[in-house]
Amino acid sequence: MNLFTTESQRHRETENSRDPRTSQIIGAAIEVHRFLGPGLLESAYEECLCHELHLREISFARQIELPVEYKGIKLDCGYRVDLIVQEEVVLELKCVERVLLSMKLNC
Repeated sequence: MNLFTTESQRHRETENSRDPRTSQIIGAAIEVHRFLGPGLLESAYEECLCHELHLREISFARQIELPVEYKGIKLDCGYRVDLIVQEEVVLELKCVERVLLSMKLNC
């Protein structure tokens, strides 16, 4: 077993493991974040992401109502999905000032 791999081998492995449904979407989201940076409201990022998806000719629908059913009863919770991309990927956008990561190391 070869434990040592070259950078190009690792890159190829990463490329092959990407989900084709989401890699274009993630690329569009990264482009929006790189251009705008942090600090705006979610609605601004949503508008720009929709524009970026449109530029990339990726189909999407925004603010789609999603009924909530609980114990056999449909509840009117007013829940909306931010984006449904290519009729199969649900995107919920979140904006935070910073991401806090807590990691436990088992040594």
